[in-house]
Amino acid sequence: MARGKLIYEGKAKILYEGPEAGTLVQYFKDDATAFNAEKKEVIDGKGALNNRLSEYFMNGLMQIGVPTHFIKRLNMREQLIRQVEIIPLEVIVRNTAAGSISKRLGIEEGTQLPRPIVEFSYKDDALGDPLVPEEYIIAFGWASQQDLDDMIALALRVNDFMSGVMLGVGIKLVDFKIEIGRVWEGEFQRLIIADEISPDSCRLWDMETGEKLDKDVFRRDLGNLADAYTEVARRLGVLPSNAPQPGKPTLVN
Repeated sequence: MARGKLIYEGKAKILYEGPEAGTLVQYFKDDATAFNAEKKEVIDGKGALNNRLSEYFMNGLMQIGVPTHFIKRLNMREQLIRQVEIIPLEVIVRNTAAGSISKRLGIEEGTQLPRPIVEFSYKDDALGDPLVPEEYIIAFGWASQQDLDDMIALALRVNDFMSGVMLGVGIKLVDFKIEIGRVWEGEFQRLIIADEISPDSCRLWDMETGEKLDKDVFRRDLGNLADAYTEVARRLGVLPSNAPQPGKPTLVN
């Protein structure tokens, strides 16, 4: 499928015009970044793994009635998606204390939280994606109160689904972030899951050993990032158990 003109290039993905109005082609890069792109590296095979894993999670969500922008995977690195108006917020769901919440509140990493906590951060790399309260979001017009209620409901449904899937393969879903976009159906707005869901956007720990299987491997220099992502894909059945190690992962259609 021929790509159209480049629309946007981010840290991990490139968006091109799609073949039909209202569609885009999303290309997954091998670039890994951390600390607002202060740390960068190219990880051979990472883009292909995230493309396949995001397809897996998006399809699973749609099967339980959670709307997403995903249409179909085109090839090893590209997928066809619905064009949406991205709300300029990251929606973060935390089940276990890790990362910034541990630093902010002095909670020991690995502490189970009393219930899933939903946070919002304003999408701006130059500002470090700062956390913002709901009052700010409404005051600055980034989203309405109804939008926020719908976003929280969507995020918690994603959390229920992802937690169950990961539990089934011996992985703890510590936390994750998603992006949500607006689509218009006539005069009516609908909110749907956009961007990606992959180990780039989740914290995933082995339930027995506590081994990290997410981008913290790169952030904290804990080993080979592609190996960690390959292990997640293997457990989920995205890779066969006897697949060769990445750089060039073998993906199951």
